[in-house]
Amino acid sequence: MLSDWFKTNKDIDDFADSLVADLLKRFPPQDDKLPAKKAAERIRKTHGAILSRVTQFAQSTRLSLYRKARLANRVKWSLREAGYPERFVEAFTHELATVVAMASRQ
Repeated sequence: MLSDWFKTNKDIDDFADSLVADLLKRFPPQDDKLPAKKAAERIRKTHGAILSRVTQFAQSTRLSLYRKARLANRVKWSLREAGYPERFVEAFTHELATVVAMASRQ
């Protein structure tokens, strides 16, 4: 169990980077200028696809508390650096952390 704390985090970092890259491709920060209806539909589809990937990853990968926090933190800072609005970053990161916590319990 203790050895899990010292596991390499390359898989966590790679997964977080792929999530952010996917979000950037599907819903770039500049898309907030889209009409509300179109933007809502695009973010709904993107949200579902990304959180589905997160659920699969959390269920197939053994995640300690540290690794869960690392995943959420890496995604959060990557989204900030990409230029997403702060409210979006906070909400998305909170939901990601919740999904990871719930999925890893199963």
